[in-house]
Amino acid sequence: MAAGTKTDYDPGSLVTIIPIGGEAKRLLPLTAEVAKPCIRLLNRPIVEMSLLSLTSQGVRNFIFGVKGYTNYRSLYDYFQSGVDFSARYKVDPPVHIKYQPNVEDCGSADSARINIEYYDIEKPVLVIQGDNILDVDLEDLLAFHQDRRAFMTIGLVPVTDVTGYGIADTDKDMRISRFVEKPSPNEAPSNLANAGLYLISPSIRKIFKEKTIQEKIRNKRLDFGYDLIPYAVDAGRQVFGYVLKGTWYDVGTPERYLEAMKAILHGQLKALPDFGGKTSGNPAVWIQGESIESIRTKEEIMRKITSGKIQVEGPVLIGRHCRISDGARIVESCIDNYSQIGKNAVVESSAVMDRVIVEDKAEIRQSIIGRHSTIKSSKTKPTKILQTSVLADDVTVEAGCKLVSARIYPHKYVSEFGYTDKQ
Repeated sequence: MAAGTKTDYDPGSLVTIIPIGGEAKRLLPLTAEVAKPCIRLLNRPIVEMSLLSLTSQGVRNFIFGVKGYTNYRSLYDYFQSGVDFSARYKVDPPVHIKYQPNVEDCGSADSARINIEYYDIEKPVLVIQGDNILDVDLEDLLAFHQDRRAFMTIGLVPVTDVTGYGIADTDKDMRISRFVEKPSPNEAPSNLANAGLYLISPSIRKIFKEKTIQEKIRNKRLDFGYDLIPYAVDAGRQVFGYVLKGTWYDVGTPERYLEAMKAILHGQLKALPDFGGKTSGNPAVWIQGESIESIRTKEEIMRKITSGKIQVEGPVLIGRHCRISDGARIVESCIDNYSQIGKNAVVESSAVMDRVIVEDKAEIRQSIIGRHSTIKSSKTKPTKILQTSVLADDVTVEAGCKLVSARIYPHKYVSEFGYTDKQ
């Protein structure tokens, strides 16, 4: 059977495990109190986009491999068993979401092991990363895996800079002969980077019991990139690389977060071509909300845009119950629910999360403003937040401040003299 033809594998019985552990240091301070997959991007948790892509192709069974209290709380409180997600996106039959038992894992592959054993999974398993956003043709991937009788198939993407990625060396049939985690540029065997997507056959249970793997577990580290993949390749297992044909975003840093936001706003994610609330007057503007009050707010914002009182450039997403004042300029940005943008304020290439207040004359450029934050500003003391500054949740910035490439942790009050904890 050639790849791309119908597969005997059933997406409906496929189990998807999403390991979620660690402190997500590269995305700090946004992740100081929130699991990385639950950071809001385009007015929804990051991981929700991957769930949408997979459920649209028939996947219904998910396990969040959560490690630690913050990760568990963030994921469980939002998704619970998946009922609300299914209702929100009209997924029928509904998805079912489970969680890793309260067992500390020692890496992403160990999280997969714990859940496969705990839930006694004897079917193929798909593993994806909670901070990656991807479009994958699941039927083609399953056919590729089945055609080669693969032990493991790894999603690969070509990159121009190999720094920070696991890199695979493959033969003409895409079998991986060598895998190097985070090599230096001159040591990389190719430009094919690990996209953090793994399709694993049920025989994975055997490798977890092998002496070398058991030793790695006792030594408190069993990661896919550093440990399991190199071991499987060196042991002669059938490990193949599958080059992803769709889009893929690693939202692991503030810079990549903003890159992904702009690309998806421009329609470069098949699973999310529309955000809800598309306006008839401007096809590149979405204003969300379906209630009577939301529709009234939407119509008011559109009147201001049409009359030129608000300037909008490029695709813009505005959430429910937002207030945009006269003279505001919004360029390729996302404004989340219940946020307020003051008179003559500028939001450019930025993400303003929910319940944020941006006062008059403030400038926010290429930056991320966390939830429930307040940016004080005025005509005489304008505030500027620039160059990939990142403010976590519940931050207040005093009028007249200028933040450049700043990182502000939750619950801080920022003034021209520095920052302090909020009282």
